[in-house]
Amino acid sequence: MPTEELDIRAAEEAIRALREALTAAGLSLPSLTLDSASCAREVPVPLIDLGRCDVGTARRLASLIRAGGGG
Repeated sequence: MPTEELDIRAAEEAIRALREALTAAGLSLPSLTLDSASCAREVPVPLIDLGRCDVGTARRLASLIRAGGGG
């Protein structure tokens, strides 16, 4: 399997893991996805697009990050 396919699969797994963690914390980022433009390059460098969320979700996310110490 080519390296770029592995990179894309790793990015997709990271998205799944992040979505599961957010769900467990009671949060949802509906636009969370793989950035298609970053995968369309000759040598893909997959980027994860966190998307958009409402103000309440952003505040809850910030609070969870602070509570977790960022680590």
